[in-house]
Amino acid sequence: MVRFTRVALAYPDPRGRAASESLRDLSFTLGDGTFTWILGPSGAGKTSVLRLMQAALRPTEGEVELLGVPLSSARRRDLPALRRRIGVVHQEFRLLSHLSAWDNVALPLRLAGVAESTIRNDVAELLGWIGLEGKEERRPEELSGGEQQRLTIARAVVTRPALLVADEPTSELDARQARRTIALLAEMNRQGTTVVVATHSEDLPGRHPGRMLMLEAGRLVSDG
Repeated sequence: MVRFTRVALAYPDPRGRAASESLRDLSFTLGDGTFTWILGPSGAGKTSVLRLMQAALRPTEGEVELLGVPLSSARRRDLPALRRRIGVVHQEFRLLSHLSAWDNVALPLRLAGVAESTIRNDVAELLGWIGLEGKEERRPEELSGGEQQRLTIARAVVTRPALLVADEPTSELDARQARRTIALLAEMNRQGTTVVVATHSEDLPGRHPGRMLMLEAGRLVSDG
């Protein structure tokens, strides 16, 4: 479960001016296994919401509870374990160019100390599922934009996270690739993962119905 209770978030101004408030009085609850769209124009606060959901930030005011853990009182040493339960699909892909497609996906499992025999099975199954079988040894620059995005999703879900958040995952893709990317996220949701997708697209939510949280200037203006 994800719960925001009267959350505000302010970023310090590096020039010493008053802090810039990105989110204000934000409250909502997302149940386990749900699919939610975070909508709004650029600057509405979508990325700030997702950064809180990744446990990358703590709220300035209010409370964010992620998978049973309240961020305001969580000890710093406990946050890495929480983050390992959260998969993140970044807008910029953030793939490691010096690693093959296989090793990009395997990396989170290796960092978690998973046995290589298990890694081989899990990565092979996942690359086949996203349609990259036969391209395991290619570097990211040798893949198309759509293939890189699917690889990014594979890396985010290989640890079977309880929560998956995606920040504008289709912004650099054509319409066909965008639909396929969202279909992969929807399939993860059908398998039980709580999925949250931030987008400014008006088309995708209509094709893949789900709860829609509309942000404007850091406030929640619509929930439906």
